[in-house]
Amino acid sequence: MADPELVRYTLDNGLRVVLAPDATAPVVGVSVHYDVGFRSEPEGRTGFAHLFEHLMFQGSESLEKLAHFRHVQSSGGTFNGSTHPDYTDYFEVLPSAALERALFLEADRMRAPKLTAENLANQIDVVKEEIRLNVLNRPYGGFPWITLPPVLYSTFPNAHNGYGGFEDLESATVDDCAAFFDTYYSPANAVLTVAGDFEVDSAKKLIEDHFGDVPHRPAPQRPSFAEPLPTTELRGEIEDAHAPLPALGIGYRMPDPINDVDSYLAYLVLAGVLTDGDGSRLQQRLVHKEPLVVDIGAGAGLFGPFEARDPDTFTITLIHPHEVARERVLAALDDELEKLAETPPSEEELRKVTARWTASLHSEHDRLVSRTLALGSFELLYGDASLVYRLADRMSAVTAEAVSAAAKALRPDARAVLVVKPASEGNNEQ
Repeated sequence: MADPELVRYTLDNGLRVVLAPDATAPVVGVSVHYDVGFRSEPEGRTGFAHLFEHLMFQGSESLEKLAHFRHVQSSGGTFNGSTHPDYTDYFEVLPSAALERALFLEADRMRAPKLTAENLANQIDVVKEEIRLNVLNRPYGGFPWITLPPVLYSTFPNAHNGYGGFEDLESATVDDCAAFFDTYYSPANAVLTVAGDFEVDSAKKLIEDHFGDVPHRPAPQRPSFAEPLPTTELRGEIEDAHAPLPALGIGYRMPDPINDVDSYLAYLVLAGVLTDGDGSRLQQRLVHKEPLVVDIGAGAGLFGPFEARDPDTFTITLIHPHEVARERVLAALDDELEKLAETPPSEEELRKVTARWTASLHSEHDRLVSRTLALGSFELLYGDASLVYRLADRMSAVTAEAVSAAAKALRPDARAVLVVKPASEGNNEQ
C-alpha cells in the first residue's frame, strides 16, 4: 500500500493530531482515541471503561442529551464508539462540508461531558441489557474474550471481565465517573484523526479553534501490565446453558505487539496457515479428514490484531461433537503444531495467507471509517500512524522459518485451555 500524505503534530494542550487528506470522495472521517481501555479500570469497577464510553454520548455541559445523535444524523453522517483493552475510540463519518460540526462535537465532550446520576443510572441499565443480549443469553457468549483471560492470566488488568459484572456496574457513582474523566480523558491522553476530503490548512485552523482551548491536564502514567509467562498448562471450565456443543478455547502468550512487531506478525501468518480457508492445516485435518470439530478459528488478539499492548493473546477456538473426546482434539492440534515447528510452511502456503491478508487490509482501508480508526489507534499505540500503510509489506516479509518458530512456541506446557460444557452434558467427563 502506498504511503499517502500524513500530517502529524501536537497542540499546546498535548492533543496529538493526525491528518490524512484524500479527495477521492466528498466525505470526511473524524476520530478521537483515548489512551484508556479495559485494562486501566480499577478493581471493583469491572466494565467501567465501557460504561464510560456510553456516558460520552449522553450530552455535555453545552449540549443536551441526544444532541450529538441529532447533529450527526441530520448531516447525513454516522457515528459510534468502542472500548478495547488499551484504548477507547469515538468517530463520525460525514459529508466533507460538515467537518467543523464533527470537530465541535468531539471537542465539546472532551471539554465537559454531562455526568449526572440520571445519565449514569440509564446507561448502567443499557450496558446490563447489552451484556444479557451478547453474553448471558447467547450461545458461547463471551467466548473466548471474556472467559479465556481468567485462565491464562493471573493479574486483575489482564484477567478480569471487561464487559463488567452487574454488581460492579451498579455500584459505580458519579464521583467515580468524574475521577475517571479527569484522569484519562485529557487532550494530552488522546489522538485526534481527520481523514478524507479536506484542506490541511483549513482543518488545522478548525482544530485549533475547537480543541485549542480545551484545558491541558497531564496524561496519566501508563502502568505496565506485564506478568510472567505460564510455566505449565492452565485449565479452566465453564458451563454454557445455551451452547449446543462442547467447545475449547486455547490461549497462548504472544510477542510484544509494539516492540517486536515482526515477531508478532509471524503469529498472524501462523493463524492463517492454521485456519484460514478450507486448505489450511487445521481445517483440512480437524474438519475435513478426521473429522473432529465442526468449527475452528485462530487469531492474534482477543479482539483482533493491533488492539492491545503487551501482553497479547493468540487464541484457537474449537467446537466439537459430544462424542469426540476433548483430549483427542487437543492431541491432533498439538500434532499439527509440532509438524509446523519441525518443517516450515511452504512458500505457496505463505503466499496464500499474505495475499489474502493484504487484500483484506486494502479492502478495510478503502472504507473511510476503518482507515480513520486505524490511523488513530496506530498513532496512539505505536506512536506512528504511517505504520498502517507499511503493514502489508511487513507481513509479506515474514519468513517460513519465523512462522515455524511461532508454532514451536505454542507449547502445551505454556498455554491455557478453557473447556466449555453445554448444560446438557452435566458432569459427564470426556
